[in-house]
Amino acid sequence: MLELLAALAWGAMELALVLSGKLFVQCVSLGRWRGESLSGAEGRMHGPAGALSFSRDGQRVFTWSGMQLAGLAFYVLLGLAAAGVASLA
Repeated sequence: MLELLAALAWGAMELALVLSGKLFVQCVSLGRWRGESLSGAEGRMHGPAGALSFSRDGQRVFTWSGMQLAGLAFYVLLGLAAAGVASLA
């Protein structure tokens, strides 16, 4: 039972990283880059194996792993900003 709860928590955390990474990529690039759809296999068909992103029709597309990394970078930057603001007070 505990393993099931741990797997569900890990899946929820992974989904939160991917969704926030997808939004982070779109905001930072001002819409020029995008993330692949969550249920699609676009990265498997058009990108090399293990790629974080690939170019398709002149647009940079981030894969599932790339969106995870971007989401992690977003939360690291958010934590650094929070620590910086907290040190001012």
